[in-house]
Amino acid sequence: MSATEATPTAAARVVDAFARRHRLAWGELVPWAVAVAAYFLFPDYLALGSQVLATILFGLSLDLILGYAGIVTLGHAALFGAGAYTAGLLAAHGWGEPLSGLVIAAAVAGLVGLVSGAIVLRTQGLTLLMVTLVVASMLYEAANKAAAITGGADGLSGMNVLPVLGFSFDLYGQTAYWYCLSVLFLCWVIARGIVHSPFGRSLTGIRENERRMHAIGSPVYWRRLTIYSIAAAMAGASGALIAQTTGFVGLDSLDPINRSGAILIMLILGGVGRLYGAFIGVPLYMILQDRFAAIDPVYWYFYIGLVLVLVVVFAPGGAFGLADRLLRRVRRSA
Repeated sequence: MSATEATPTAAARVVDAFARRHRLAWGELVPWAVAVAAYFLFPDYLALGSQVLATILFGLSLDLILGYAGIVTLGHAALFGAGAYTAGLLAAHGWGEPLSGLVIAAAVAGLVGLVSGAIVLRTQGLTLLMVTLVVASMLYEAANKAAAITGGADGLSGMNVLPVLGFSFDLYGQTAYWYCLSVLFLCWVIARGIVHSPFGRSLTGIRENERRMHAIGSPVYWRRLTIYSIAAAMAGASGALIAQTTGFVGLDSLDPINRSGAILIMLILGGVGRLYGAFIGVPLYMILQDRFAAIDPVYWYFYIGLVLVLVVVFAPGGAFGLADRLLRRVRRSA
């Protein structure tokens, strides 16, 4: 063997570095093992489980723009609702094939994200936050006024969703569970690839120091717009999943306060910018909501707010941040 053959080429070194960066850690398999185990351990709660999985996808899409690109928004519900209403309207007017409906809904939501993002991403800080809230509020009121199309406050019903790959959506939620889990896994693979790519690294740089990224010639605006559109498509897919598996789309899917605010709280509880924050925050929030509502059906949101304050003060990194601190203490004492 010659010295040239023994020495790896630059391309080979790049491929090897890329493979190491994307190597799957054992801990990353835990959420999927839990999801599969939950199917067999809680067969009576699969319908609820499918909604949890779809909401995790919604939180994952928000984490891409908030946790990695640093785009603070209260308008994510607009993208979720765009996908939900697209899938719902298709199913209500004869296009009940779920996979194509899901793709179309994601594409429409991505287009909404592209158009709205081209405007809102020209602003920053509090202005950006308020503009995203205004965009979501406008879509909410538009859907409310177009009651002849959307059903208004009564919601969109009459959907006829066909079987997915030959499996009908049953009342027990078995098909819906696997359907939502499969879509979530596919989107997670895409999100993971983005986060660990050079594009994802540049987003982190934009979040940390936008001026420096401008100084080195990075197209900050276009990269923010790109990830905003990708996250919009994922949020739309989340909305489409809930619409298809429940057979109903309510006006609350576009609610800029309850929908956008709730998913933001869920992500903070789990950990922002961790890619897996939604996997912890969404189930945790739903469990807390159920328990607090049982204790105080009227003022349960007060307790949610109290928990959020405690998390921000004592565990600013959410559940993942707290776990990291505990692991560091264990290693120091070992």
